[in-house]
Amino acid sequence: MRARISVVLITKNAETSLEKCLDSVGFADEIVLVDSGSTDRTLAIASAYKAKVIHQDWLGFGPQKQLAVRAASHDWVLCLDADEWLSENLVNEIKELLDNPQAMAFQFPRCNRFMGRFLKHGEGYPDWSLRLFHRAHARWSDDLVHEYVIADGPVHKLRHELMHESGEDIALYLSKQNRYTSLQAEQLLQRGKRVGIGKLILSPLLRFVKFYFFRRGFLDGVPGLVHISIGCFNSYIKYAKLIELRRLKNK
Repeated sequence: MRARISVVLITKNAETSLEKCLDSVGFADEIVLVDSGSTDRTLAIASAYKAKVIHQDWLGFGPQKQLAVRAASHDWVLCLDADEWLSENLVNEIKELLDNPQAMAFQFPRCNRFMGRFLKHGEGYPDWSLRLFHRAHARWSDDLVHEYVIADGPVHKLRHELMHESGEDIALYLSKQNRYTSLQAEQLLQRGKRVGIGKLILSPLLRFVKFYFFRRGFLDGVPGLVHISIGCFNSYIKYAKLIELRRLKNK
């Protein structure tokens, strides 16, 4: 007998991508959507798909996603972002494993679209994402950004892809990265992290070498180069913001 499963999402003003996401999870026994104040058609779309909708003011990515997991009716949960969808092959793979799960947590490769191209190398792929798990054996971290799932047992890999298409232009992407690096710097400060000029300089340089050359990001052309370069800049600016926060704190 197939295990029952809830698909859980967090949203805010996700009307441009939500339908494609929900179309891909028609096999789910339940859809749970935790919304933090949408003013567009997000809630109407959720209603059309008979999703269980919960309003929750923003708690940060990790806490918000864990709240959605707790709100699910079933122990097996599949956690998605509104700008993601399951490939047909991944749908079939998930349905098959639910007949007889061999683990309590599963991850799959995420294929990211950037500047109109699905990246297949570098930092953008395979981007392993743990999104399917039994909630008695895994949970989301408390991180406000760059959250991740913590599993208490083996994590199995699936073969097929989760697709990700944010539809953002570079200006919007950079705006989001600016917010993320600020949150990361604040978290590092709270954890007592210290960095110096060496880390500030070497971290982005080593990151570029790793993803552009060793992970063959150059094969993704200009989109690959730009994607990796922004990631390296994020590494630099995150530590620069941390240094600034620490100096302000010590005044």
